Amino acid sequence: MTALYPQPRPHSRIHWRTPITMVVLLGILIGGTWWGWNSLTDSSAEANCVEQKLPNNRLVPKQVVVNIYNGGARAGTAAKVAADLKKRGFNIGKIANEPNGDKVDLVSIRGATADAPELKLVAGQLNQKAAAAADARPDHTVDVVVGSGYTKLNAKGLPSIAVPADSTLCLPIVKTPQPIPSGQNPN
Repeated sequence: MTALYPQPRPHSRIHWRTPITMVVLLGILIGGTWWGWNSLTDSSAEANCVEQKLPNNRLVPKQVVVNIYNGGARAGTAAKVAADLKKRGFNIGKIANEPNGDKVDLVSIRGATADAPELKLVAGQLNQKAAAAADARPDHTVDVVVGSGYTKLNAKGLPSIAVPADSTLCLPIVKTPQPIPSGQNPN
């Protein structure tokens, strides 16, 4: 007896779309895993500071990077302090409001250690006794937080500070700003 309904013929062609899609997705997964692992294990971070022996065993302002923060003073005080320190040869990193939101009465300074030579050199520029704090920062920059009672810098700041003979200091890497080519937007 013949079938009342025609029987479907077996498909002899193979559907390739699904296996090809799976192979492509597997390749993307393996490639992403490889890239992620390499990004995680191969640190391309630059060094924060460079170990150096100082000539004449003196630390001078051009070897120190200072960040100036406004911690309760009038607007523009941090910029004025930064301009004054720049005239004395210091490298200025950041000028901003206090990132931690701390309010200070006079002035405070922060650095890698409380007795770091770079901290002492910056403290020697100040007219008022600054509260020194250590935060174990790896880059050896110095933060100056200017408060509402801040008056001015010392008229005769320290030109340099002595460091022990044959000692090495980790000095911050000073990045010079690159000029922006004419006609290009810096933002």
